[in-house]
Amino acid sequence: MEKLNKVAEITFIFWLMKIVATTLGETMGDYLSMTLNLGYLTGIIITLIFFLVLLSVQLYTKKYIPVFYWLVIIATTTLGTEISDFLDRSLHLGYTLGSLFLFSGLILTLILWNKKFKSLSVYPILDKDKEIYYWIAILFSNSLGTAFGDYLSDVVGLSYLNGAMVTAGIILIVVLLHYMTKINHVILFWIAFIFTRPFGATFGDFLTKPITNGGLNLGTLNSSIISILLITILIFISHRNLKKEITK
Repeated sequence: MEKLNKVAEITFIFWLMKIVATTLGETMGDYLSMTLNLGYLTGIIITLIFFLVLLSVQLYTKKYIPVFYWLVIIATTTLGTEISDFLDRSLHLGYTLGSLFLFSGLILTLILWNKKFKSLSVYPILDKDKEIYYWIAILFSNSLGTAFGDYLSDVVGLSYLNGAMVTAGIILIVVLLHYMTKINHVILFWIAFIFTRPFGATFGDFLTKPITNGGLNLGTLNSSIISILLITILIFISHRNLKKEITK
């Protein structure tokens, strides 16, 4: 039986959905651990179960189905928020050491992936073993992105909006390198993937934090609801676009 692709194609709407998903991951993660006062360890347990259940569904589907794929992305961003905060605030590693730990995990995953499959290509993905590496790398990159976003605001001292602008600038540079140079596109993908996470994280903080701290004070619940509505619309568009491609 012919194997079918399991993951989203890298297009403009992919990056738009990634940013919305990471914003939701930040606000939902903070809602669980801070607003509901469950703590970071409890937050990790809840979001890890959520991630594993959705990942199991994604792994056992036979083809790419947008709603399942993007629910796993959201799960990795939410779990990534809890992991990053747990490393910094519960284990007291700090954002610098925490970011280094997560970066090392990502690099190790990519090295093992490349060693096994001789390529780090992220589209299409047909093999289940390769897809597992794909999701582990995404989880590390989303956790790393969260830590880096917090590093910009808490260590460097940037406001949430300025932090979002810095990461947006880095993403723009990666886009220009993609179109204007011959730098390996897979490397550029992972750089962009990492930095869309702190962009979403800092934008999520901008929505939720008090006005006195440079935020809009919408709260974690209201910001999460807004992000859920946006990602729902984008998932619907993705399903419609996929259906159009199939019927061509």
